[in-house]
Amino acid sequence: MRIVLDATALLLRSAGVKTYIYELLHALRKEAAPGEIKAFPFLDDLDSLDHQRSVVGRANSLLRLALVNLVNTKRNRLLDVLLRSGDVFHASQHIVNPPRAKVLTATVFDMTCWLMPETHTPANVVATKLYAERTLQHADGLIAISERSRDDAMSILKLPAERFEVIYPGVSGSYFHVQPDEVRAARDAYQLAKPYLLTLGSIEPRKNMEVILDAYRMLKQSLRDDLDLVMAGPMGWRMEHLHARLESEPGVRLLGYVPTPVLPGLLQGAEALVYPSLYEGFGLPVAEAMAAGVPVITSNSSCFPETTAGAAVLVDPQSAEELSAAMERLLLSSALRDQLRAAGLLRAKAFTWDRCARESLRFFRKFHPGGDVFRG
Repeated sequence: MRIVLDATALLLRSAGVKTYIYELLHALRKEAAPGEIKAFPFLDDLDSLDHQRSVVGRANSLLRLALVNLVNTKRNRLLDVLLRSGDVFHASQHIVNPPRAKVLTATVFDMTCWLMPETHTPANVVATKLYAERTLQHADGLIAISERSRDDAMSILKLPAERFEVIYPGVSGSYFHVQPDEVRAARDAYQLAKPYLLTLGSIEPRKNMEVILDAYRMLKQSLRDDLDLVMAGPMGWRMEHLHARLESEPGVRLLGYVPTPVLPGLLQGAEALVYPSLYEGFGLPVAEAMAAGVPVITSNSSCFPETTAGAAVLVDPQSAEELSAAMERLLLSSALRDQLRAAGLLRAKAFTWDRCARESLRFFRKFHPGGDVFRG
């Protein structure tokens, strides 16, 4: 059986989806038979993961992206020709003209473009809805990265439950085994002398940075004097109004993009991860923090109750007062921090890329001749 995974995200500047594709592709290739897993557009040899750059270099990326644009031309059958030796094509957001002669499967990440379109660029909303219309609606099977993503997709796109299988993403093993020298290296690299609260991700509307800043300012002065708020992530869209405040706010450290190898040490060095995102499909930074033994404060909505399963402090993401109170309670209680570390690590053990790959392979093989849902 040949499974072709759309890995276009690896050519682009991207965060969560790029991590998912990169890690899943590596795990699938370890789990599957030789030659069973292929990556489109012809991505067999990959550099290390960098969210800011392509995994194959600029020149190779431009050629492959030109090919993606060509195959996305409506009524173009080129992808069927290119993938003639494949059995299953698995889409992941960037293919809007999928092959017609293959079994088509896809990943559903989240439904924010329908539920919170104001947190995306208009172009992204249009592209995502086109992907849903041309790919998700016609897929033979769908992987949802959480029950919440599945339920929202069923409700919004009117897709039947039997098409879906929930398969959680994994967490890289590097987060489970952070060494003290990695924590020291991260602190030294960014000159983090004080204890710090950490928030991760692109600084964009959905990540709720204004509320995080307001909550930090509400902390008692005696706490803020000895505590920084560290924001790690590139500046996203529609955040110009916030940039000046971020750079001038006392105690706030804006790190920009942090390379993937540095993240485990940066995470484990934190007093807590503060992540009151308005909506996510799974919330990978939350799972990574739990794996690193870091207490988590996150939203009581979206996927977060499901992802954390009682192993985090949950707050109303719209309430700076509630978030600030949770920060203070955690900072002042070593018992609560210890409880969250233990519970978070136990929960994170459910999220491994090896497990994700095994479950994904079982899902794909259902469409093989003799499988449960073979399309003959």
